[in-house]
Amino acid sequence: MVIHESAEDYLESILVLQQRRGQVRSIDIVNELGYSKPSVSIAMKKLRENGYISMDADGFITLNESGLEVASRVYGRHKTLSKLFVLLGVTPEVASEDACKVEHDLSEETFRCIQQYLEKMMEEQKED
Repeated sequence: MVIHESAEDYLESILVLQQRRGQVRSIDIVNELGYSKPSVSIAMKKLRENGYISMDADGFITLNESGLEVASRVYGRHKTLSKLFVLLGVTPEVASEDACKVEHDLSEETFRCIQQYLEKMMEEQKED
């Protein structure tokens, strides 16, 4: 199943919020992303219907296996790209914003090369 960029953003936000807060509700996503309550509600319904998340009776959201897989992949790309941009001299805030723009569209080949480059750079820094 093809998952769209907006769904990836929602899943990534759920993962980040879970790591930060432990439990996540729709209102937390509204506050994190700055989207309207109705937009988040519709997105959560679609993610639930497609098996990416579960929501309990109290409104707490949990990533299902497929949702966690997507969120982890996107967030991993985000962290790696942010790290690269900071190494290039970009401020952390701008690096994070730019990583959000790039993380969805970058080919797997290019991303793999970036990862290898960063690993090489880190190894060289250890040797110095």
